[in-house]
Formats: sequence, structure tokens, C-alpha cells
Amino acid sequence: MRKITTLLAGALLSATALNLAHAEDVIVGVSWSNFQEERWKTDEAAIKGALEAAGATYISADAQSSSAKQLSDVEALIAQGATALIILAQDSQAIGPAVQAAADEGIPVVGYDRLIDDPRAFYLTFDNVEVGRMQARAVLAAAPKGNYVMIKGSPTDPNADFLRGGQQEVLQSAIDAGDITIVGEAYTDGWLPANAQRNMEQILTANDNKVDAVVASNDGTAGGVVAALTAQGMDGIPVSGQDGDHAALNRVAKGTQTVSVWKDARELGKAAGEIAVSLASGTEMGGVDGAAAWTSPSGTELTAKFLAPLPVTKDNLTAVVDAGWISKDDLCQGVENGPAPCN
Repeated sequence: MRKITTLLAGALLSATALNLAHAEDVIVGVSWSNFQEERWKTDEAAIKGALEAAGATYISADAQSSSAKQLSDVEALIAQGATALIILAQDSQAIGPAVQAAADEGIPVVGYDRLIDDPRAFYLTFDNVEVGRMQARAVLAAAPKGNYVMIKGSPTDPNADFLRGGQQEVLQSAIDAGDITIVGEAYTDGWLPANAQRNMEQILTANDNKVDAVVASNDGTAGGVVAALTAQGMDGIPVSGQDGDHAALNRVAKGTQTVSVWKDARELGKAAGEIAVSLASGTEMGGVDGAAAWTSPSGTELTAKFLAPLPVTKDNLTAVVDAGWISKDDLCQGVENGPAPCN
């Protein structure tokens, strides 16, 4: 799926220094798909911090899970004078007219965390296929045999299938050996925990609760899954997630979630702000530090930058406290004799 080629970055430092001198004229418009999710507030703070450091201005809009509203939001951000856009796409297909509107005005676009399958959008994300692998590895280590449920992300988000592909890579040999059986699988509309909980409840009913592990694709869906399991007295079976949500890390400490693949949103947001300023100041996409050529599943040649995730389990919970991602009190709330540092 992925073809990454190294791009030369000659004169990058001097060009970047020159471009940042004009950053006070840069206005970065950020279009959020749904700002109600916990993690986006962390991303926003990091983006704002990067823009403030560069002397650029931040403006934003919340599409509230509506792809139609997101299109009008982008138009409004352009009308407000945005010289660069960071877009967290609600629907990767429906966002096309927004990219076109930006291109018509010569405004660079950063596709944030979710793929915008258009070569005019710089793609910034974590390696989501690897995130899926990490989720499946942790669950498989905890439950090497049994009935598995796959709770996927939103069908309108390409990340859902990237994750699912990585999960399948890890699980396939165990499936082929007959050690595990996938007894239920469902997309989660809008990544909403309530939808994940409803899907999990239906799968439990269909299988007479004979479920041994759940590969859930993010911490929100994992929360819905754990709620469904708890209602049946099944909390504690292996469940995966991602994002390092505080509630999820607390579940890892309590033992009701096995892993949260931590994608440090502070690093992603910082990178997005810096890239948006650089592009708005005249840097070509290929000149962005760490950029590489990447081919999307549809065959589109994009310019992308991938950050590395970290799976957080009971064995390395101290890492997120040491990094200042979560306080020990929040991590260990309600935990007795748990893993370090909650012991």
C-alpha cells in the first residue's frame, strides 16, 4: 500500500527560516470534524502553541459531525482570510469541494490525521496500519485463542480500514490455525461510543455472550465496548483502543482495557501548525521536514509525513505519566493495587 521514497531537503533550514519571517501574515484556519471528542482539544492546544510560536493566527470551525457543514465551514474560514487550512475530514469523499475551493484561492491544505485522497492536500498522520497491528498484537498476546469481535471505526473515515488492515495482518495466522474465530464485526458510525456499545450489545446477544476478546479501533469505541461487557459481567476480557484518552488509560490501569495505542496529539498538532505555516510561507510540500512521497490505496500520489505511535499497556503506564500526558491521580483514580505507577 505504501511507497515511501526519501526526498532531498537541501537548503531546508535556510528556506524555513526565511519563510517563518513572514509568519505574522499567516492565518491558519482549522476545520474540525467533531470537536466534542476528548482528544481534539489536546490537538488544538498544540496547534495553537505552534502558531503562536511562529507569530501566526489561529481561527477554527466545528463541523459537528456534518460533512455538509464542514464544506460551509471551510468556505467561511477562507472568507475570514485563512492563508492555510488544516482539515480533519468528517468524510474523506465529501471533502473534495473544500480542497478545490482552497486550491482556487491558492491556499495550501494539510489533511490532518485522516486521509484526504487529493495530491493538493499534504497528509499528516500517525502510521495507522501500524496502530492496527499494535492493537491486534496486544489483544492476541492476552487472548491467543477464542472468539474475537472487531469493532471498526467510521465507514466514512479511511483510517477505519487502515486500522482494520493492520489488525488482520497480525490475526491472520491465528485465524488460519483455527486458534481464533471472528464472530462479529461492525463499523461504528461517526466513531461514536454509543454506536459502538449498541453494536457490541447486538453481537453479544447473537453469540450468547461467547466472546473472548474485542479489537476496538479507538478509545471511544473501546469505552462503548467496555460498557456493553460490564453490563453482562464480562468486563476484563481483552479490549484494544487508541488515542491515549484519559478515561481509556484509567481503564488500562483498572484492567478493563488491554491497550491504548498512544498517538501523542501534542506532537501531531505541533507538526500540523508548523507545516501549515511553512506551506503558507511558500515552502513546497516536498520541502517539508520529514515529508515523503506516499501512494494511497486508490493509487493517488501524495506527500505525507507519518509519526510513530506507542502501545500503552499495564506494563508501561508510567510512560504517559512521565511524559506529562496524564497525571498520576487521573490515571490511578479508583485503582487499588494496580500496575505501576498505581501500586
